Amino acid sequence: MRETVANDTANRLGVSSPEGVPGCAATAKLIPSCGAWWGIAPDVFGGRPPVQAVATAERRMGRRADIVHVYHRGGEAFPTPQEAHLARRRLLLINWKPSVRDTWAEIADGAIDDRIDRVAETIRHRLHERFFLTIHHEPENDVRPQPGSGMTADDYAAMYRHVVFRLRRHGVRNAVMVMTYMGAPNWATKPWFERLYPGDDVVDWIGLDPYADRRVDDFAGLVDKTRDDHASWPGFYRWTQTRFPGKPIMLAEWGAFERPGDPGFKETFFNSVRRQIRGYPQIKALVYFDSPSAPRGDTRFDSSETAARAFSQLARDPYFSSTPVPDH
Repeated sequence: MRETVANDTANRLGVSSPEGVPGCAATAKLIPSCGAWWGIAPDVFGGRPPVQAVATAERRMGRRADIVHVYHRGGEAFPTPQEAHLARRRLLLINWKPSVRDTWAEIADGAIDDRIDRVAETIRHRLHERFFLTIHHEPENDVRPQPGSGMTADDYAAMYRHVVFRLRRHGVRNAVMVMTYMGAPNWATKPWFERLYPGDDVVDWIGLDPYADRRVDDFAGLVDKTRDDHASWPGFYRWTQTRFPGKPIMLAEWGAFERPGDPGFKETFFNSVRRQIRGYPQIKALVYFDSPSAPRGDTRFDSSETAARAFSQLARDPYFSSTPVPDH
């Protein structure tokens, strides 16, 4: 009955609630057996409460999100009560930077174990559903390769492993772990890049945070971005197919920037996603970063009427409605 009432309310707001396709289900690691999850990181810099930000984003795109991406750093307690509420009908993707002061080596050596333990306690009490968790996403531009810096690629891998094992030791069994890369060619060709990976025993999904900048014209160029000055890099999707053929890929953040000289770019780009997504079957989740003030520009999906229409059509594509969010 509550689900029916919720769906009726959603329909009045113009927000669809995907029903799924018979036989399609999520695995224990939250991998959809059909299609891909559809997600949103709503109004990250706007300061609105998560429930309000999510409701507004869902109304604008015309469907309920499968995944909601939230961010925490340092000693912040998470999930918050609002995030726990959202997790009842959606999948949380929690992005946690455990410290902004301690080095990765220091964290791996136990410098913030008390903080990790408090986070574990909060998760156990507030969040009983399965959720995605990424630890210090996009580490590439934070690497300091000099031995002893505490911020080498090996230090990152050790830090990630320590945090995961500490959480598990204190009862967190519902976290599906995501290793999230920037995936940019200039970082991916560094000699230490491969050493960032923490290991198959602590990573369930491979994440990528690509944005459609001036080098990207379509979805294929977004997920397999290359550069002439880094010719050895094949593109992130191709690299992942070879390096991690058995792991699902998540676009944990993705977005399209405004192009002053090409006002129709977002519409064209969103249409390319709809045409091309089925050619990338290892990609099992797309989580859009929706913000008027992202670090490098405006990524709102509805900054124009044509962009809004194309994005809504993309969001409602059956490919993103095949597998229902698990009934926890």
